[in-house]
Amino acid sequence: MSKSRALYAATGVALLSSLAVACGSGGGGGGGGTAGKKAFDPADYQGGTLTVLNQRDQGHFDPARLYTSGGGKIPTLVFRTLTTRNHTTDGPDSAKPVPDLATDLGTPSDGARTWTYHLKAGLKYEDGTPITAQDVKYGIERSFAAELPGGAPYLRDWLIGGESYQGPYKGGKELDSIEVPDDRTIVFHLRKPEGDFPYLATATQFAPVPKAKDTGVNYEKHPVSSGPYKVVSNDQGKTIVLDRNPHWSKQLDDQRLAGPDRIVVQSGLDPAVINQRLAGSTGADAKAVTTDTDIDASVLARLNGPQGLKDRVATGYFGETWYLAFNTKAKPFDNQKVREAISYAVDRQSVVNAVGGSAVAKPATTFLPDQKAFGYTPYDYFPGGTAGDPAKARQVLAEAGYPDGLTITLSHTTLAGQGSGPEVATAIQEALKKAGITVRLQASEANDYSEKTQKPATEPGLFLQSWGADWPSGGPFLAPVFDGRQILKDGGNFNASQLDDPAVNAEIDAVNQITDPAAAAERWGRLDADLGRRALTVPLYHPVYKRLFGKDVTNAYVSQWNGLYDLSRISVK
Repeated sequence: MSKSRALYAATGVALLSSLAVACGSGGGGGGGGTAGKKAFDPADYQGGTLTVLNQRDQGHFDPARLYTSGGGKIPTLVFRTLTTRNHTTDGPDSAKPVPDLATDLGTPSDGARTWTYHLKAGLKYEDGTPITAQDVKYGIERSFAAELPGGAPYLRDWLIGGESYQGPYKGGKELDSIEVPDDRTIVFHLRKPEGDFPYLATATQFAPVPKAKDTGVNYEKHPVSSGPYKVVSNDQGKTIVLDRNPHWSKQLDDQRLAGPDRIVVQSGLDPAVINQRLAGSTGADAKAVTTDTDIDASVLARLNGPQGLKDRVATGYFGETWYLAFNTKAKPFDNQKVREAISYAVDRQSVVNAVGGSAVAKPATTFLPDQKAFGYTPYDYFPGGTAGDPAKARQVLAEAGYPDGLTITLSHTTLAGQGSGPEVATAIQEALKKAGITVRLQASEANDYSEKTQKPATEPGLFLQSWGADWPSGGPFLAPVFDGRQILKDGGNFNASQLDDPAVNAEIDAVNQITDPAAAAERWGRLDADLGRRALTVPLYHPVYKRLFGKDVTNAYVSQWNGLYDLSRISVK
């Protein structure tokens, strides 16, 4: 799934220091330490079929093309990585990395410029063949190929030679900065110190791929499983069916419970239908969850009713910002005054209303989420209140050279009820109209939208976007969006403004070397405030997530890392 994420609307206020979650529990199982519930026993609910009801399709089911970081989403059921998020708890420790394929979190040397990992003995793929360190190296290398865009961009920036490497398909060239001394040892050589490497090693790019089974762009049809489930069928965009991997060893994987015998993912559903089915909780829907659809107004109104819906809601908090993205290489957005005028004109309350109201989203004026771990520093350089300031916007627009207004195009997705969807786009259109700015709306299907907005050559001038935390630090929040060295011309680019400022790049490098989280957070906050003065984005709101689950689902807690259900721990009656 790309970082252009679906909106996960919810109630509540984001916690400041720990991305903590409030967890619901159903079916007799205790969820995430919820008071008064029976302690969850993994042996109670083995077997059955878990159904996942989603709006968005899973997209490209190839570890090189996925953007996930050890959370409890579908890819973590199929792809194991060197490290993963702690799946065994919903508390603060769930935001920490733990060993997965590797025996530990890695051994740093040369001032954290070199990281060495050793694989556990006895690891096997779904066909019984051994998983080797060379497979991990190859899996990472193929993620550099232009044919497989969309994964996390960090390795291109961190690994020596990564910025120019084109993957293994062109001449079979290997990346020399990844060494494999033997079948169970892999060594990474970085061009700069990176103390957060164990966090990055949770990304699906670190999943092993056997070279002999690689079919390039077609690999996603049947990727080779290293996790507890294997892909039985993948009707991309509609249904993915997963069955148990007979060669997965629970003794070698203490992170994934793997309760259900089968997992069926149904995509392309209307959000109202998803909520209706989960609320009704009949038949297969009693053993169903959703990973991308929050409860809607009709469910909110019935939470305290006789159906007991409030006991079947899991709420999670995640650092994420929805914003207007400017392509500063495209006119008129190369003019900072134009960007400032738009910033003044935006009616954030209308945007909040478009995604469900003040109970489900919080207006944002900063790019970093309002959580201490990220280094949140309050600022509002273009104050328009929650309703915008069209008079000030007209004044600044005149200073930009457009006293009679201007006409622009806003790109968005066709996904109704989403932060990048038509409702939000219309709210922006109506707000800017009051400031003399005519906005033409241009809609695209979600996958086409992601590919178009993540390639500089096809990137629109103005579009709706989101960015979420890859780990609890300002670094993975700011660097991919504002570090000029992470601009990817062939796709998978998230630096929409295409900013390449040596001073910003240098500051990112300097803060990345700080080992004290509090000191680093302070610097990230200052950098965010400095970037905010340039009006490179218009922050709109920060979401919180609230999801319904079926009455026969147990242990349905959400990971505090991404605010989603941890599918690796869920069981069904």
